[in-house]
Amino acid sequence: MTSSTTRLRPRDRDAIISALRTGVVPRGGFQHIQVGRAAEIAAMTADVARVADGGAAVRFVIGEYGAGKTFFLNLVRSIAAEHKLVTAAADLTPDRRLHAGGGQARSLYAELMRNLATRSSPDGNALASVVERFVTSAVKDATAEGVAPRVVIARRLDTLSEGVGGYDFAQVIGAYWRAHDTGDETLKHAAIRWLRGEYTTKSDARAALGVRTIVDDASVYDQLKLMARFVRLAGYGGLLLCLDEMVNLYKLAHTGARKSNYEQVLRIVNDCLQGNVEGLGVCFGGTPEMLMDTRRGLYSYEALRSRLAENTFAVGGLVDHSGPVLRLANLTAEDMYVLLERLRTVFASGDPAAHLVPDEALSEFMQHCSQRIGDAYFRTPRNTIKEFVNLLAILEQNPGTDWRQLIGAVRVETETNTDLEPLPNDDTAVGQPHATDDGDELAAFRL
Repeated sequence: MTSSTTRLRPRDRDAIISALRTGVVPRGGFQHIQVGRAAEIAAMTADVARVADGGAAVRFVIGEYGAGKTFFLNLVRSIAAEHKLVTAAADLTPDRRLHAGGGQARSLYAELMRNLATRSSPDGNALASVVERFVTSAVKDATAEGVAPRVVIARRLDTLSEGVGGYDFAQVIGAYWRAHDTGDETLKHAAIRWLRGEYTTKSDARAALGVRTIVDDASVYDQLKLMARFVRLAGYGGLLLCLDEMVNLYKLAHTGARKSNYEQVLRIVNDCLQGNVEGLGVCFGGTPEMLMDTRRGLYSYEALRSRLAENTFAVGGLVDHSGPVLRLANLTAEDMYVLLERLRTVFASGDPAAHLVPDEALSEFMQHCSQRIGDAYFRTPRNTIKEFVNLLAILEQNPGTDWRQLIGAVRVETETNTDLEPLPNDDTAVGQPHATDDGDELAAFRL
């Protein structure tokens, strides 16, 4: 059995192989290595279509550590791009959160804006091109109507002024138009900086653009909602946000900080499920512990627990992909075989005649992995993929080497989640009581 024989450019082939060898997800080429999970992909495609139609969607993509959540989220982004959505992705980290008081939320927003991507700019940094598209389309409509471009731009931006922070957002877009019209590159750069959340003081923003506000920790989500409406005005279907590594909220040692972030998650869930936002989709990626732990996870917040509760009838092999929680089905051994085939073909740049190992080697490799770690080799396949690509690399660089001798030396290990230890308690101020994770009672007092 052979996989697709589509020839790969050396650059695309090397990008995929380099990423997989280091255990990370490649930025593109998903069609060459995607296997299984057809039902989950269909559910997310329906969500993307809903967002493109002016609706909203929220999903929690839940899977074991190493099961392929990040790959799945990147695949969803590529699907969204094909539906003419603007996408943005960021990993939550100790310095990038949904809610904070020290600039961490603004840092998350800035990262999302840096990673803003469209089908024509898949590698990010597409914010300027999105604004440019809005301006040029307004100029085109103004020419057709026989009116000044500023009239059309002001009319379109009126809808943004209704939202929280919308007036200044519209003012900044208007400033970009003036810069576009007069060739003022400094003003144009200032407008993009404001939209990216790069201004840290209101005085600097006022001096450059004449606005009184900036994107700060308290306004991040409102700004994202405005951006979702704006990209639709620019001619796109909507905005899809992918926020991975939700475990970093689960790890927060300070109960109050964790609760504040979960409240922000609840706000997003409520808005998307109730239809209070337009053209916005949000995908969170996390582990089962992050979701279901009643002490520290999302289920520790009762309002989230009730909204994210899964269908009680989905038991005994029955599935329900319509709820906000989407559990990634484990790959099967058959899926893993197909994946190894595709990896072999990618390594050969799509040329079946250049395969480094025969079909027999795939079966023996799977059997060896099964003997070492059981069915974890295909249920959480990251390490399995990494070792198989390493095997092919040795065979490529050492012609004449017998693959049979190498397979026995493959040291595939079970994936272990090292991310569940709490972060240092950096949210408790000096001289303030320390809240433990067993409750909100005061356990210690630091001077």
